[in-house]
Amino acid sequence: MRNALYYGDNLDILRNKIAPGSVDLCYIDPPFNSKRNYFQIYNNQGSEDRAQAQAFVDTWEWGDEAIKGYEYITDVHNLNNGKFTPQTVELIKGLEKVLGRGALLAYLISMTLRIVEIHRVLKPTGSFYLHCDPTASHYLKIVCDGVFCGNGGDFRNEIIWDYSFRLMDLNKFFNRKHDIILFYSKSDNNKFNMPKTEWTREDLIASRKQKIHIDKDGNELIWMPGGKGNSKNKMRRVDDIIQGGKAISDVWPIPIISSSSKERLGYPTQKPELLLERIIKASSNEGDTILDAYCGCGTTVSVAQRLKRRWIGIDITFQSISLILKRLKDTFPDTWATISADMHLDGVPRDMPSAIALANRKDDRTRKEFEKWAVLTYSDNQARINDKKGADGGIDGFSFFLGEGGNNEKAVFQVKSGNVGRKDIAAFNSDRQRENAQIGIFITLQEPTSPMKSEAMNAGKYQYPQFNKEEDRIQIVTIQEILNGERLALLSRRDDAVKSAKAANLQQQVSFFGK
Repeated sequence: MRNALYYGDNLDILRNKIAPGSVDLCYIDPPFNSKRNYFQIYNNQGSEDRAQAQAFVDTWEWGDEAIKGYEYITDVHNLNNGKFTPQTVELIKGLEKVLGRGALLAYLISMTLRIVEIHRVLKPTGSFYLHCDPTASHYLKIVCDGVFCGNGGDFRNEIIWDYSFRLMDLNKFFNRKHDIILFYSKSDNNKFNMPKTEWTREDLIASRKQKIHIDKDGNELIWMPGGKGNSKNKMRRVDDIIQGGKAISDVWPIPIISSSSKERLGYPTQKPELLLERIIKASSNEGDTILDAYCGCGTTVSVAQRLKRRWIGIDITFQSISLILKRLKDTFPDTWATISADMHLDGVPRDMPSAIALANRKDDRTRKEFEKWAVLTYSDNQARINDKKGADGGIDGFSFFLGEGGNNEKAVFQVKSGNVGRKDIAAFNSDRQRENAQIGIFITLQEPTSPMKSEAMNAGKYQYPQFNKEEDRIQIVTIQEILNGERLALLSRRDDAVKSAKAANLQQQVSFFGK
């Protein structure tokens, strides 16, 4: 089985592109609303431009998609053919009566549809970890109970991720410093490797609240519970217990990624690698397949690669896909060529028909995806996307290079998927000058006309003093050229404008069974 990175709606991909019973472990960290605008889930959205909002901005609304999902779950035919358990169907019906048809129910329907498909693709020995926070965990738990426990599975743990102290100025409630990870298994025969940390002699003695006994050979002994199937206590050597390690509890004190950490990529919901390492090692073995259906900046994918697992990642934004590809390339520079060759990259345009299809998407969540794909692909994942809501001033992305005296100079991008002409080039050149950018890259789905080329030439040249060379200030690039492999080739281009992941050094990795 090849590693796979899917660009698109995870519901469609789970249903149609991932085989039943093919996944050993699934971890998801879906949007759960509390980080920035949680209360929007309880109210209708305002009049902000939803088309400009990123998919990870946590807002839902009751609309056609939610209605379609509700009808699909409650359809008697889907109940009779085993698509949904009776518990799941009755739960959604009950939640409609309790919550009403609003944003919260829309969110829970969206999650239910996806959790059902995740259950379907798990192997009988598979496990599921759902990362959420206290504002949504109680609803999501009963959804998972209906899907997993109603199908012969088990609820295993509610894991508390204690991400250390955050200083907050509070006068209404206690400081919030943890998320919740719900752990389920598809059957009673799930894989599980108990993670352990080091005991100290003092911690061991304190935990048992008893005195140390000394045997005739001078060994320190302590009473410990019997093993599996043996409820009797027995004396064990302290040194043996310390060496064997301490089984961890369901409270995980793992710090968040600090602002100065080399691990930080600037992604708003990035999770620490140590958190994913613990989950992956606990519920899978080398060679197993790990799925992350909301893979974001690719922490799950990167850790799975390092731990010699197969992996499947899914995300709805090309920004995430681009970041994951860059992260893998940066983290595994010595093996990137092999990783890339072994990876199935799905949903990314490979020809003009697929590029046109992406450009013509009508879904508000993905309307700007064509622009992001064009900018990031042409810049080899080095540009920054302009994520301003509303009017973007004609600028879809930025890139940087070194100019005279070592100063940073800016290149700007504009992407057009419709009809274009000379006036578009003139307007873009004006936008470039307003942004104080030395170079403008105009990407077009259509072939440029002769007047467009003439207008671009009239914008003049940029001189590279240190190289005694020059470059067109306005450059026109077609989508066909990008598909043919053409990439941005600015002299002295800065490739550190987008944060890079730290290269993996297996000798320096934190031991799963150590500190």
